[in-house]
Amino acid sequence: MVETDSLSLAVVMQRKPLKSTWQPFQWLPGEVVLSPLPAGEPRCLRDDPSETLWLFTGLSMRLYSDEAEGYFLNLDSGAPCWFVMWRLEGELAVPLTVTLSYNVAARLMDGGEQVDTLPLPAPMVERLGSFVAEFYRPEPKGKRRRPSFEGGAAVQQMAREEGMGRHGG
Repeated sequence: MVETDSLSLAVVMQRKPLKSTWQPFQWLPGEVVLSPLPAGEPRCLRDDPSETLWLFTGLSMRLYSDEAEGYFLNLDSGAPCWFVMWRLEGELAVPLTVTLSYNVAARLMDGGEQVDTLPLPAPMVERLGSFVAEFYRPEPKGKRRRPSFEGGAAVQQMAREEGMGRHGG
């Protein structure tokens, strides 16, 4: 398995008010940025009635050759994106994982995690495309065997016999 150097990331989480009796607001990732900032306490960037923004630093991400298919699926979707897995911890939505692999994101969601997407900027699309071109090799398609229930003289004969039995001959 080959892996790239770690990319240092920061995620801005956004809380927007909703016009709902049951849920007063919604958390979503607002932005993923390459960031040299070390891990630290979350920082509130904005807090007013229209939105609240929190900055989370110290996240990292690597590309792994054994995840190349997941990266290919992300690129092939037509709208490449960051996948951000986050959890509500108290009153704050905390991003825990950022990935570019469609397969990793699917596994996280299958495990019950909250995963949202953000558009992937063009430089990252190019970087991911280069990685996929180097490491993704589609598995060869195997020869398809015809199921025994498809067509054939025996099936036609059986159908004729069933038809005769139902209609009295």
